[in-house]
Amino acid sequence: MNLKIRRFCQSDLPALYKLLSDPAVMRYLEPPFTLEKTQRFLERAGLCPSPLVYAAENEDGAFLGYVIYHSYGEDSIEIGWVLKRECWGKGYAGRLTKLLLADAKQTASYAILECVPEQVATRRIALHNNFVYCGEKDGLDIYKLQLI
Repeated sequence: MNLKIRRFCQSDLPALYKLLSDPAVMRYLEPPFTLEKTQRFLERAGLCPSPLVYAAENEDGAFLGYVIYHSYGEDSIEIGWVLKRECWGKGYAGRLTKLLLADAKQTASYAILECVPEQVATRRIALHNNFVYCGEKDGLDIYKLQLI
């Protein structure tokens, strides 16, 4: 199953709003977004010249959610994902992690993954991909993977 990571476009707003307004999806992130907050997030994080997030799709072009991919300090890239509830438990996060890591190896020395301690699935994916737990910062568990 091929997954695609691409830049966001304005037409992604309805699908992104559906994702970010879902209380189950937002459980470990922040309160569910309003349409207005989703629009601001899309503009500031996805449509900006240097995006922090990118849309994720399946091979049919269906929106799965988004991935986090941006600089994190001098020599690191932060990676992550936020997926629609119906995509959970299907291996998408693991496959997206592999895609992100393959790209990060071209430009960074380290990959960083952050999550709240209660996000057991994220921790499992981090450890499965050989990330090392580095401690807690601002209430988030920090995992680091040396890429080179």
